[in-house]
Amino acid sequence: MTRLARFAGVTALACCALSAAAQGQFIESPPLANTVQTAVGAVAAGPVQVPIITWGGDIATVLANGNGKATAKTSIFGKLGLNLRLVREDVFAKQLEAYLSGRSPYLRGTVGMLNMAMDAANRDPRTKPVTIYQLTWSAGGDALVVKQNIKTARDLRGKTVALQAYGPHVDYLSKILADAGLTPKDVTIRWTADLTGSAKSPAAALHNSGIDAALVIIPDALALTSSGTVGTGAEDSVKGARILLSTKTANRIIADVYAVRSDYLASNRADVERFVQGLLQAEDALKKLVAAKQSRAAEFKEVMSAAARELLDSAQAIADAEGMYRDADFAGLAGNAAFFTRADNPRSFAALNREVQSAFSALGLVAKAAPLEHAGWDYRKLGGGTAVAAAPEASRFDAEKVASMVARRQSQGKLQEGALFSFEVFFKPNQDKFSADLYGEAFKKVAGLAATYGGAIITVEGHSDPMAYLRAKREGAPDVVLGRTQQSAKNLSLSRAIAVRDSLIAYAKSQGVSLDASQFAVVGHGITQPKTGICGADPCAPKTEREWESNMRVEFRLLQVEAEASAFKPL
Repeated sequence: MTRLARFAGVTALACCALSAAAQGQFIESPPLANTVQTAVGAVAAGPVQVPIITWGGDIATVLANGNGKATAKTSIFGKLGLNLRLVREDVFAKQLEAYLSGRSPYLRGTVGMLNMAMDAANRDPRTKPVTIYQLTWSAGGDALVVKQNIKTARDLRGKTVALQAYGPHVDYLSKILADAGLTPKDVTIRWTADLTGSAKSPAAALHNSGIDAALVIIPDALALTSSGTVGTGAEDSVKGARILLSTKTANRIIADVYAVRSDYLASNRADVERFVQGLLQAEDALKKLVAAKQSRAAEFKEVMSAAARELLDSAQAIADAEGMYRDADFAGLAGNAAFFTRADNPRSFAALNREVQSAFSALGLVAKAAPLEHAGWDYRKLGGGTAVAAAPEASRFDAEKVASMVARRQSQGKLQEGALFSFEVFFKPNQDKFSADLYGEAFKKVAGLAATYGGAIITVEGHSDPMAYLRAKREGAPDVVLGRTQQSAKNLSLSRAIAVRDSLIAYAKSQGVSLDASQFAVVGHGITQPKTGICGADPCAPKTEREWESNMRVEFRLLQVEAEASAFKPL
């Protein structure tokens, strides 16, 4: 099974009440090339079989086909001269078997799933995959649920994580680990056969005392955490379990795509291009329909009912289909152009392939890194001859409410709560400029994190050297002078944080990357959080020059703010 969204009938999670013995059904996850040995055959004649999966992005594919398995002549695909047959296949290994045998020329999955198929598909040049289209990014449908002993992503070190073999969450876990400074070798992975709805799923596995975390779909995450709070242990929840990170925050990790056999593309390039055109048209039509669902209620119901029938096996699951749609961020024409052609895009097709192949090699899921090709479409042509430009993004956060939230957490000493990742940069005494020449690598890292975790707040926190305050106190300065010294240090730390933020945004712009200024919140800690620690009521005096310099720093911290609905505005 693949990612479902809010489908109560499938995710009732009766499996989660199973005994520990039943939950202990894990599997091995050898490379797909070792398990899929299907002989390569020619692509079958007749209606072209196209795989779909149970995911919000595939609603557009169903719509393009005329709201059914067979292509309707009056549908978007039909008007483009295509004759297709949609087949839902949520087990990727079975998709790969159909692809190799020739029953279908297409593969449907995430960038990571395609990479797992590469060794098997590349054994014959006819079946070498060529990626043709990005449907969506996951923007809320997937989550990392952890038990109470895990507070940040770095706490995954040494822990045991359950996730589905060959599924969409292998990409997800790999990226989270990498951004936390970890590798797959730093965790123990327990693979499950299913993604949801059975005793062989990560959600069921989390009830096992030996499992510390699980990658699950959102309905399972909500059940495990007592509706997204903290699990009470009642019903299907796990006591103390909470969502550490969902794709509402990490909204640029899981990319859903289509790929095609190289032999089919070579002999049917025009048809494949029309297939891509049809998907683009359907995405646009679906977005307009959802936006106007009140005035086009009957049409909206027809489309969502058809999607529910084809993807969820129940034409009545209209609300569930709509929920699936909301969890998918459609790429569209501009998104595809940026994904496949822009070298300066931190979350490009090439960038995702590099990080996936590196991680999957370490996991033993691929034998060797191999380039995953793209069809090289002319996006101007696909767009009707006009230049392809991304629409300017609106600010995703309410800056005033974010500042208020950060100030509240700071005053309560809880700024670290909800932190996903953090790292520091250091500066010299009296430094007030932070050029890319000195901080280019750090700025590049932050820009990449901002692009990957578009739903997170990034705090830029300045810290100051406490020596001036400590000298003044030792010399017997009055309280008013000490207070001014502390405030001066706080002001200086804040101005440095602002300078770093501004330099970062300017650097990103020079690299062709546009950062959302509302995503960043500056904080001036002054001398309240020295690296040397607190001795009584004051900072501990540095004993060495290295300790002295360690207090002159700016810290970047990614904060999970999904629960702060007033601050976060979804893309």
